[in-house]
Amino acid sequence: MDFLQQFDEHQGVIEDLRAIAPIIERIAARITNSLQSGGMILWFGNGGSAAQAQHFAAELVGRYERERHGLASLALNTDTSVLTAISNDYSYDQVFARQVQALCRDIDVAIGLSTSGNSPNVLAGIEAARAKGAYTAGMTGGDGGALAPLVDDVIVVPSGRTSRVQECHLFLGHLLCDQVELDAAAGAP
Repeated sequence: MDFLQQFDEHQGVIEDLRAIAPIIERIAARITNSLQSGGMILWFGNGGSAAQAQHFAAELVGRYERERHGLASLALNTDTSVLTAISNDYSYDQVFARQVQALCRDIDVAIGLSTSGNSPNVLAGIEAARAKGAYTAGMTGGDGGALAPLVDDVIVVPSGRTSRVQECHLFLGHLLCDQVELDAAAGAP
């Protein structure tokens, strides 16, 4: 596939995302409600999705585009001591679930990112968050994988190509952060 075909493919997938705007708005509202209640946003994923999770947590704790107070947000894939201890003592499939069991409350939001929707540790983390009574959301691609039916709301990028899914996750995560930041600037959380 040449460069121009990739531009066209990217643009087509982005255009298809318009259909999921109500889901993005609903997730942003749930994030805002959680923060207003003293909750925290927990993000987690592997590889490129881990980088996205860390990025989105940083946008909320620091700032996205506007000056405002910091918002409680944490990427569960960033603490190497915790990740390696849990992997060694339990299994890699438990790296997010164990942290969710320790940190998550029913007023929190847990967001799992998985390009395929089938990452065992992301699924286990979401299941642990559901057991805590937290609101859960997923960001995935293709057909949503096993993640889609596990979460309260799911953003499914309509592409089976990893690069397109990850590009769209960045854009969609920025939309979430922008709306949450607007709410915070308006005095919400």
